[in-house]
Amino acid sequence: MSSYSNALDQFFEYQGTHGAIKIAYRIEGSGPPLLLLHGFPQTKTIWNKIIPLLKNRFTLIRPDLRGYGLSSKPAGFIDHANYSKREMAKDMVALMHHLGFSKFGLVGHDRGGRVAHRLVTDHPDLVHKLMVLDISPTYAMYANTTQKFATGYWHWFFLIQPYPIPETLIGNNVEFLLPRMMGAKAGSTNTFEPEAFAEYVHFMKDPAGLHAMCEDYRAASTIDLVHDQEFRDSGQQLTIPLRVLWGEKGIVHQCFTPVSDWQVLFQEVTGKTVPSGHYIPEEIPEILATEISAFFN
Repeated sequence: MSSYSNALDQFFEYQGTHGAIKIAYRIEGSGPPLLLLHGFPQTKTIWNKIIPLLKNRFTLIRPDLRGYGLSSKPAGFIDHANYSKREMAKDMVALMHHLGFSKFGLVGHDRGGRVAHRLVTDHPDLVHKLMVLDISPTYAMYANTTQKFATGYWHWFFLIQPYPIPETLIGNNVEFLLPRMMGAKAGSTNTFEPEAFAEYVHFMKDPAGLHAMCEDYRAASTIDLVHDQEFRDSGQQLTIPLRVLWGEKGIVHQCFTPVSDWQVLFQEVTGKTVPSGHYIPEEIPEILATEISAFFN
């Protein structure tokens, strides 16, 4: 067990579509259930600053996504299907059913927002409201790639390269890469607590974890786009209320129009910029907690 496990961590194991999966999670607070999904290359630790601000209003469930933190990190398939957002969403549905929650609120940052998007698409009756942080839909972001976006989000196009190219190059010096990659997207130099950042480095240095992160991105550029195209071709729109927040100092703000991007897929979309870079939960926890409380009230 990793040194980053503590007494708050619990583990849920179930038989997924492609084999057994173990999901690490923490559950804290009281009130209506709110599922919090982290992004790349992070873990459930991104919510550390949020938990004290919301635990008196919500039951907060924060897992490590498949491939991240203390959760299972299976080797990727040739078609990357076991890291599709569909499969990662199934993990979360199974976890919430295990905990006895038949309906819940959902907040997803970065990759967690993409898992959340697929979850409400495939299981719309389980979620009453969705909030996503600093993303436009994956489909829209790939379809509207510009030089500016590709330069700012170069990791999107690096991590999808065939195994073992990114795994080998990143794994050679994680300590060099990660501060520069994450620092370039942060709104300030004091975004990350030292203990949290050390955890992100730790799990990226794990070869299985690094491979899983690459598979997450490879799936996003292949099988996830197939699933997204199928929904777009159906002509449907989701009726779940969606709120999107994005950092005014970030690439999403510079290159995309999140509210209108999401309105293609959802009937009811609200949103705005917030004074941060990409890492909203760690940069402006008080503002985010206020937004969550108001939206999920």
